[in-house]
Parts: sequence; C-alpha cells; structure tokens
Amino acid sequence: MLQRVFVVLIALAVSLTGRAQNPTPAANCPASSSSVLAAPVASYKLTPAPVLKPTASQGQAAILAARLLTKFQYEALPLDDAMSEKIFKAYFKALDGSKLFFTQQDIDKFAPDRTKLASAIWNGDMTIPFQIFNLYEKRAGERTAYALELLKKGFNLDTNGTYTFDRDKAPWAPDTAALDKLWQERVENDWIRLKLAGDDDAKIRKTLSHRYENYLDRVHQLDSEDVFQTFMNAYATSIDPHTNYFGPRASQNFDITMKLSLDGIGALLQEHDEYIVIRELIPGGPAMKSGKLEVGDKIVGVGQGECGAIVDVVGWRSDDVVAKIRGKRGTVVRLEILPAEGGPDAKPRVVTLVRAKINIADQAAKKKVIDVKEDGHTIKVGIIDLPSFYEDFDARRRGDPDYKSASRDVAKLLTELKQEKVSAVIVDLRDNGGGSLSEAVNLTGLFIGNGPVVQVRDNRSHVEEDDSDEKMLWTGPMAVLVNRGSASASEIFTAAIQDYGRGLIIGEQTFGKGTVQNLTSLDQLAMNTKPTFGELKMTVAEFFRVNGDSTQLHGVTPDIKFPHSIGYKDYGESSYPNALPWSHIDPAKYTPVADQQPVIAPLTAEHQERAKTDPAWKLLLDELAAARKLHDQKTVSLNYKVRETERKQQEAQDAAFKKRREALGDVSGVNLELDNGLTPAEQSVKASVAREKAAKEAKDIELDEAAHIMADEVGMLDQNSKLAHEVLPKQAFTKPISIATSASTSAPATAATPASASSTQ
Repeated sequence: MLQRVFVVLIALAVSLTGRAQNPTPAANCPASSSSVLAAPVASYKLTPAPVLKPTASQGQAAILAARLLTKFQYEALPLDDAMSEKIFKAYFKALDGSKLFFTQQDIDKFAPDRTKLASAIWNGDMTIPFQIFNLYEKRAGERTAYALELLKKGFNLDTNGTYTFDRDKAPWAPDTAALDKLWQERVENDWIRLKLAGDDDAKIRKTLSHRYENYLDRVHQLDSEDVFQTFMNAYATSIDPHTNYFGPRASQNFDITMKLSLDGIGALLQEHDEYIVIRELIPGGPAMKSGKLEVGDKIVGVGQGECGAIVDVVGWRSDDVVAKIRGKRGTVVRLEILPAEGGPDAKPRVVTLVRAKINIADQAAKKKVIDVKEDGHTIKVGIIDLPSFYEDFDARRRGDPDYKSASRDVAKLLTELKQEKVSAVIVDLRDNGGGSLSEAVNLTGLFIGNGPVVQVRDNRSHVEEDDSDEKMLWTGPMAVLVNRGSASASEIFTAAIQDYGRGLIIGEQTFGKGTVQNLTSLDQLAMNTKPTFGELKMTVAEFFRVNGDSTQLHGVTPDIKFPHSIGYKDYGESSYPNALPWSHIDPAKYTPVADQQPVIAPLTAEHQERAKTDPAWKLLLDELAAARKLHDQKTVSLNYKVRETERKQQEAQDAAFKKRREALGDVSGVNLELDNGLTPAEQSVKASVAREKAAKEAKDIELDEAAHIMADEVGMLDQNSKLAHEVLPKQAFTKPISIATSASTSAPATAATPASASSTQ
C-alpha cells in the first residue's frame, strides 16, 4: 500500500476525538481563541472515497525528472515501452504490495496502459496513475466494508483452514470471490490473535472494527502529492533500488535527517489510533524544559502565538500537524493536550512553548567505555556509536564553524576517549545506513591519516579518487562492528579500514550498496521560488574500494564473523531484482598502514572458544534459532485449538529464555515477545518506549563480545612487540606507551613496551 512516515522527528502534534469541555484560554486572550470541540462520534459511517486529480505542476515535475533520469543517471535507461511495463508493475506493488485490494480483473482492466506510462510521463499527463490510485481507494473502502460485515457474524474457529500471511510473491486474486475468501482468512486470523492474547469477543469486535475503520481513514487522508510521489518513485526505483523522488514534504524531512537539527518544540511523535502522541521528549528542547509534557500525551489542538485560535487537529495526518507546529525559532506555539492515561473525556490542558533550534542528539555520534576484566587486569575499550554519516551541508556552505558533522563529532569523542586512557576503540556501525560520502572519507582519515579512501566511477566511466587529508587521530588497536544494516558510507569506511590493514572488521556481511546518490532540487532547476516540484535522489556513480573491488552486492566480509541476522537473505542489495552487478577496477595507489592478518586467526580461535562456554553467547544463538524458525513460517492454522497449543509452547520457550536472561543479569535478547494481536499503532506508547529503553540499557551481547575480542588483541600485542609493530601503524610507536590498565599496580612503560593496547600518543 501507499507508505507514509508514521514516526516523525519534529515539533508536532495531533488531535483527539470528542472532548467534554473547552480548554482554558491563554492569559489576556479572549475566550473565543480556544478550539471548537468535535462532538463524540456515535458510530462509524463509511464515506465515499475522494476522487483525486493531478496538478499541472506535477506534470511539469514528471517531465523534468524524466529528462534528468534518462541523461544523468548512472545507468541511464530509456523511458520507453519496456520501462513503462516495469513502472506499471512497480506502481501496483507500491499501492498493494500484499495483494489484498486489487484483483487480477482490476489489473487486466489497466492492461492496455502497460506501455502508455512512459509517454504519459513525457507528456506530463498523470491521468492513468491517478485513475489507478482512485480505484485502489475505492477497493480499500469495499474491503473495509466487507471486513466489518465479517466481524458482525463471527467465526467458526474449529476448522482445518490456514492463512498465508506472507503474500509478497503470491498471485493476484483472480476475482472478487477469491478476494473475499482471502479477507475471510485474514480477518479470522486477526480475531484468533486477539483471542489468544485474552480478549473476549466484544473487545475483539471493537478493536478490529476500529482498526479497519482507522485504516480507511488514513487512506482517505492521502492527497495528490502522495499519489504523485508514489508513482514517481515507482519510476525511479524501476531504474535502480536507491533512486527516489521526494515531494516537497518528504524533501523537508530528508533535509532534517542529514542536518540533525530543526526549529520546533523538540518532540518525537507517533500516530496512535486517531491521535498523534508524544513518543519521546528531546533533551534540552522546549517540550522537555517545560516540564508539562510526558510520553504518551495526546496532542489534540495547535494554536499559533499567544492568542491564536487553537485548531482542533483530531484525525489529521501527521505531516499536516507537523506543518502547524514547526515554525521560526523564537515564536510561540500552543498545544492542547490530553494526559497520557486520560480517555476522550479527560480534561485537556494548554501548554505554551517557544520554538527553538533542536539538535536530534539520538542520531549523533556517542561514546562509552566497556571495562573488560581478564587475568587480573582491566582493559578499557572505547565504543563510538555512529547511527549515520550526517552533515549539515547548508551550515557548512555558510561557513558556520559549529556545523553538525559526523567526523567532527567522532574526532571530539576520540580525544575524550584518549583522555580516559582506553586501550582500544570500536566504531559501532551496526544499522548505519550511510549518509554523506565526504563524511565517510573524513572519518576514515582519523584512523589512517592521508591517502585515498574510495574510488568513484561516474556514468562516463571516469574514475576519481576521494582522498583523506585528515591527521591520524587514533593510532591504537581498533575495530569496526558491522551487520547487515551497515550500508553505503558505512561500507566505504569499513572497506578502507580493512584494505589499509588498519583495524579488525567484526560482525556479519554488510548490506552491499556500492552506489553514490546525489540530491537534485527540481525547483532550483526550474527557478521556482516556492517548493513545488520536489527533489530527485539520483544514482550518479559507483564507488570502489582502494583495492579495486566494488562493495556492490557483496558488501564487506568481516574478519571475524558473528551469526547472521534474522531474514538475512530477504534484506540487503542482493534482495533487489534490479540491483547493479558486482564489478572491479584497477586498484588505487595506496600503502597499507598496518596488517591485521597475523591476529585474525588467533583472535577468531579465542572468540570461538569463549563462545562455547559463554552463557550469554549461547543464549543469543538459541534465541536467533527460535526467531529464524518463526520468520521462516509463512502460514498459520485457523484452528483455534491448534493455535492455542502453539501459543503454550511458545510461552514455555519464552519463559525459559527469560529465566536464562535474568540469571545473566541485565542482557539484551532477540525480540521474541508473545504476539498480543495489536498493530504497532495500537500498542501502548508508554509500554513500547519503556521496552525500547530497557533494551538499550541492557548489556549488548554482540558489542560485549567485540570488546572481549579487542581486549584479547590488546593482551596479545602487549606480550609481543614484533606482532604489535605489524598490526599497528608506525605512528603508534613515536612515544613509549603503556597498554592495558591493570587492576593492580603495573610496571611503568618503557620504550620497549609495544603500543598495542595503548590509547595515548
């Protein structure tokens, strides 16, 4: 189906259904400035789907995008009949990926248009895409009505039926009768899930009725910009998986992601049923400083300035509410909220906030130190957690000396870790999907010094090197921790560290995204003063390691491997049918600064030996095996007794895992929580946030093992000066250094002491 962002980083708000009384107006403001309250809704009535139409500016944006994509894209494919068929297929998948709304008859109805989409784009005529979407919206209404009728009748749960919930590769239902059968199975499965969680029939009907009605409401909120963006993305991603079109709203949010800053109130919001609720308060932001807001509060109205009327935003889409809360720093916004635990009849209150610049610290680089105790010694391992390669391009162009930058932040953290006398450093890039190419190059320089970091080949096959001119800031032992979610800029950094022999790569095979994207403003090209056309994220080049290999498809292979993630084969570049192939070019002229090969085998052996007896590692493997078994299951029984037996088996398994975790203390585990039948938007926000916080604060088994591996290396190099000179860069030996921090008094460092475990230079 058509996707929208359901969690938004900003100063936002949403509203609520009927309330009992008017809020108190702001001081010295007329009472009429308060919002007009909606009457409680007695029953739900299916409303006709709105008929959406394209705008003239969307047709112009389509033509401009096509010109760019057919001329300047790395793999510039013609916009012809063959591409038209790809777009046709991709668009239907974007609207109805699970094949729950359209039938094969619907697809056949538009079959004559399969080869017309290319000419439609060239002519700026979006009629066909909007006709397809309007049929989708109509079918969504029909399916909702059918599901609600099924709920009235109830179900016979003593059958031998099954439901296939993974429908990614399923065929379209041939006709309405077949689709009815599929929805019968789907709604029955939803019913069983809630019943297994302990709900009675009345509560199940209420929950599911609200779920289906709310879904249709969200579909009806989609507007012309959403439809156009979805269609243009069907075109863009038909060329390659990482080319995208952003409408004006999406473009603004992408910019915030890169800058890690915005003007607002400092709140992370989430859609929850018909409301938008506060999911997190950003430290230092106006929302947190006020002391009047908390996680789970429902935002039900927004007013501008000290006396502006509070507009009831109940049922509004999140980005429309966001637009009302964002604003120029220093200006006032008033939020009308219901308390976290209050129902629709709770007394609302108004909170007045002054907008400010908000730095999204959660996505910025962070550090911590893990103390590894071995043989009477405590070895301090510094951890740098980097969620993305961010950079505030605009601030940098303006010459702002304090612009946000991943490499600048990491440099500061490395300096602090050296002051804390850590003996080794791990850069944690797990689930880091990339970001700024220049930041990846600069960050690499902090560990290798000057030299080529990556080779970039454009669509004319011209190859250039991106070199680091940074000074090596950390010369001690280091490692990079990666997983399947480490992609793009993360792979550039990781591959360079590996090719230069600078540090160990620990974890699992990375994503395999070896292409470079550039963001182009269509409005700037058209010289529009107002954002109208959106932006195009185009693949413009392919990057290669300094050894000449591409990371495309293959990713980076770790030196020391950890177990694969759940769904490993379903995720990553190799899962895309139109991904670019792997290739190779001539190596760059570079000189490795060290060599990790002498320590890989012995450190792997020590890791494997520890894994045999480490109860935490054994727990991780057992939980992963259980989670993979659940992941590989594509169908479920619709017999309640069968499902109840399976539920009891899973409860027993989960209880055993929980007991093992508790015996180990506070350790993180694989998410194997029992299904409560609710969607993410129906879960308690407070409970969800509490679980996530507990998981973050728990001992990270993989990170802890990586720290032990580095402690092993520190000890190994401390005892073997010759080995240390192979594994560490020559800059590490400019001064005498002590390696590990001993629990007892250690001997003073001498010139003969290798710098292997040292962090000071």
